[in-house]
Amino acid sequence: MCSMAISKLALCWACIMVLLAMTKQALAQNSPDDFVNAHNSARNTVGVGPVTWDDTVAAYAKNYANQRTGDCQLIHSNGPYGENLFEGSGADAVDAVNLWVSEGQNYDYNSNTCAEGKMCGHYTQVVWKSSTSIGCARVVCNNGGIFITCNYNPAGNVVGERPY
Repeated sequence: MCSMAISKLALCWACIMVLLAMTKQALAQNSPDDFVNAHNSARNTVGVGPVTWDDTVAAYAKNYANQRTGDCQLIHSNGPYGENLFEGSGADAVDAVNLWVSEGQNYDYNSNTCAEGKMCGHYTQVVWKSSTSIGCARVVCNNGGIFITCNYNPAGNVVGERPY
């Protein structure tokens, strides 16, 4: 009888450990370091200095992301920071940043423009040299989608200027 109770306790303990590991993994994929490292990888590729995490900017991002949980729509906050938005399913920090960075193929440095009919402003914001701090947030929307926002201080994509 006692060994059966110990076996059940051991099984219960193992389940708890698996759940904790899964929770840690889910959180780790959306941690400040995940956002910062993904940005800095792209910035390093073009020789731009790193960004750092800013708790004030992150609080702004979190507040706005919470406002989007009802609809998950890609509507900009029009706040004081630069901003990139992402909406998808099952996505994490790296997925969002990689999507924005993938627009780099549409950016022509020599003309400082996007290819005709293509987007590249998310990419240029990620690598904008004078944007030195970021704050990002990820929420699960009521429709099951994922909404991610990253805000940049100071804002990039200044008309007439090059990102790097």
